[in-house]
This record gives sequence, C-alpha cells and structure tokens, in this order.
Amino acid sequence: MKILLLGNDSTYIYNFRKEIILRLLEEGHEIHISTPIGNRINELIKWGCRVTETQVDRRGTNPVKDLKLLLHYIRLLNKIKPDVVLAYTIKPNLYGGIACRLLRIPYINNITGLGSGFLKKSVLFRNLLTFLYKVSLKRSFCIFFQNKSDLNALLEKKIIKNNYELLPGSGVNLSEFAYKPFPSDRTPTFLYIGRIMKDKGIDEYLEAARIIKTKYPEARFNIIGYVEKTQSHYSEIIKRYEDEGFISYYGYQSNVKPFIEETQCVIQPSHGGEGMSNVLLESAAMGRVLIASDIPGCRETINENENGFLFEPQNTSSLILKIEKFLELTYEEKRRMGKNSRSKVEREFDRNIVVDAYLKKIKQICC
Repeated sequence: MKILLLGNDSTYIYNFRKEIILRLLEEGHEIHISTPIGNRINELIKWGCRVTETQVDRRGTNPVKDLKLLLHYIRLLNKIKPDVVLAYTIKPNLYGGIACRLLRIPYINNITGLGSGFLKKSVLFRNLLTFLYKVSLKRSFCIFFQNKSDLNALLEKKIIKNNYELLPGSGVNLSEFAYKPFPSDRTPTFLYIGRIMKDKGIDEYLEAARIIKTKYPEARFNIIGYVEKTQSHYSEIIKRYEDEGFISYYGYQSNVKPFIEETQCVIQPSHGGEGMSNVLLESAAMGRVLIASDIPGCRETINENENGFLFEPQNTSSLILKIEKFLELTYEEKRRMGKNSRSKVEREFDRNIVVDAYLKKIKQICC
C-alpha cells in the first residue's frame, strides 16, 4: 500500500511516529510524508520515506494561506494516489481531511489537541473551526483521540458520531526513555520543556521560579525550548530572569533526555489545548515527579500525591503551593513518586498500544 502521513513538523513525526513508520516499512508499504522540512528529515529519508516539503502555518489564521494548503494537499493526493492517509495536528487534520474527502481517499485522523483557538478565540472563530472540523472529519475512517475531554467536546457539538477511538496519547517508547536513578537532593531541580509562549504557561513558571528561589535558594529552575516567533518579546524576559539568577535557559534541544535525567521534577503549566503531553509521558518514563496544570492532556498522566501534583491552570499561587509541597517531601518520598511515574506509563502509556491500533485500522482499510 501507499501510505501518506500529513504533519506540521518533521521533528514531531520522527519523535512520535517513528515506530509506526518503521513497522509499516518492515511490512513493505511505500511511505510518503508531507511536512515542513526541518530537523530529523534526513533520518526519515534514509529509512526509505519519500518526503514532500509542505509549508504549514501552524498558528496563523490567514485564509489565503489555508486555502493554498488545501489546494496543495489536493495536488499532492492526485500525484501520489495513496491508499490511506494518516493526518496529525490541527491543520493537516482539517485541510488534509477535506482534501481526502473530496477525492474519496480513506483517511485516519489523530486529534493531538483541539488547540487554544478552539477554547479561547471569538465566537465567530470557534464557529468557523467547528464547521471545518465537521467537514473534515465526517468521512474519516477513524478519528483517534488522545484524551476524553477533546472526544466529548466534539461529541457534544455533534461533529463526530461513532467513527472514533481513544488512545493513550502518542504513547512513550519505554526503551528509549528508560528509567534513570533519581538525582541527588542537594540541588532540587525543576524543568520546563516546551515552546516559550503565553499559552504554554511560561509566565507562571517564571514567576514561580522567582518566588521559590527567594525562599529556597538552592532550588534550580531550568528551561528548554525555543521562543515562539509570534511572541518574540519573551526573549528579553527570559534573558532578564536568567541574568537575575532565577532560571537557566538552554534554548532548543534535540535531545532532552540528559536534562530530564538531572531533574527531580518536570513542570508543565500549559493553559489548555493539549492532546496528551509527551513531555510529561517521557519524563514519567524516566522516573521523574510531575507537576502540571489540571487540564485535559496533563491530568491523565498524574495520580495526585502518588507520582505528582496538579494545580489550577493560570494560577501562579496554586503552582507555588505544589512546588513547595514537593520540596518539603523527604528524599525517599520524592524517589518513590518518581518510581510511581515509571510504573504508571508502563501500565497505561506504552507506545506499542498506539502502533497496534494504527496497524489494525490500516489492515481494515486494506481488506
């Protein structure tokens, strides 16, 4: 079979879909990938994937650019003539889904989060997005959801009916993200991994770091991620906090494992719109304690007081309380919570669950 993957980032496809791609290649399928060219693209090509560069304006709302993306997908589908299309992330789901529907090509969607726009934009924008989801998902062979909240949201709006399944996010590769011994308690270390932007909760993390450091000067607050180009003012803010000694900023890192390994606790203060947090899953797999906003896509990874803590979204005071609660634990209690994180992902979030679900659906299309 010819199988086409639609995505908005080559690193995302490599990091979270490589197991599916490798299994499909092993079975002899011809794999095509449509994505912006970026990191990890060479690895995908070396495996035998055929890559088409596709510009996707991930956060933009320009209708002309979106129409161009739709037309690009239609031309691409006519050229490749895939037997099945696998779509990931918002715009490939929307416009790839519409293109597949128009050309009567079987497609499988993965809702990796409805996005902050679905939650917070104007009524007009939400209505437009609802319409696009209805049109794009109506003929989907299967819609995979990463959390129940997104699933229920589309059910309530009658966007979907019965062609859906719930997956444990993207899952986590338990061998690649192996358990690591819990770090020393001499320097309690916290870590933020993600794009530097308001909706990801960077403001709450920075303010919490400033306040906690005045009370617990031995604590360290690290940040990994690039500044979102539409919110470039954070570059100056990050630099100021670093100059004042509240945080350490390491920019974008292609390999986050060494940073997670030296961290006791990973914090994800996102405001919403997550599918299932890969940051939390990978950190839990390595045996680290989690602190996260009590939102869909984060809360599923945490059993309160067992492997981490949840706090009220966009509430810095609530975040600080949970950080202090963690700091006041004994070393053995922290270490035990880290082990509980590993046990939880082993039980619930093994990536093989996701791979098997995709293979099953593809075989149903094939047969």
